[in-house]
Amino acid sequence: MKQLLIFAVLSFVSASPSLAATMTPAEWTFETSAFTSVSNVGTAPLSTSIPPEVGTGAATGLHASSSTVWSTPVGDGSTKAFSADHWAQGDYFQFSTTLDLANFTYSSFSVSFNQNGSGSGPKTFALSYSIDGNNFTQFGADYALSAGITWNSTTTQGTQLSFDLSSVTPLNTANTVYFRLVDDSVTTGGSISGGNVGTAGTSRVDDFTISANASPIPEPSLAALGSLGAAALMFRLRKKTS
Repeated sequence: MKQLLIFAVLSFVSASPSLAATMTPAEWTFETSAFTSVSNVGTAPLSTSIPPEVGTGAATGLHASSSTVWSTPVGDGSTKAFSADHWAQGDYFQFSTTLDLANFTYSSFSVSFNQNGSGSGPKTFALSYSIDGNNFTQFGADYALSAGITWNSTTTQGTQLSFDLSSVTPLNTANTVYFRLVDDSVTTGGSISGGNVGTAGTSRVDDFTISANASPIPEPSLAALGSLGAAALMFRLRKKTS
């Protein structure tokens, strides 16, 4: 019976799921995945989405103006970023990733990214999230970009923003999670420099990262072994106290 007790304890421990670890479902650096040509027609999203360098997903965007130029200029300490001009209130960058719900359980989502713009680009943005790609909810208050920062390919400029979305539990069980950086600047006096937002004004984003805690789901056979071990342990304890 002593051997049975040891077997039960070891089986129970072996079948227990591993502790949650931080995972990166998707990360865009734009160094290798950025598009070479792309078009935008008014209220239609970008015709070419950008896959992440890490994980799976799609980066895209939408501007009301069909004159918008989407480009990949220098990033924050890197050679490429994701940029656009012709900004209007409600225009956005969007990032999405599909979760591996068959093999992991998720919790404590967060996003981080670097963002910057030209002097006549929009200053104020909002982070929004969605679990269906259609209905978006703003997370927290608007955030503002800093003036007078010029990105280059060799040094970072301390323009990183991060958001802890651990309180948004619907993200944990969604097949796909979506995040948008939405322009919430007024045209008059709403630029980074304090003037008006101009058609040539740009905003760009770099190193967009989606993170979460993830716990592996144990194999069914292993879970059954754990149940057998737990049952044997309970049998031993009951017999001991009888």
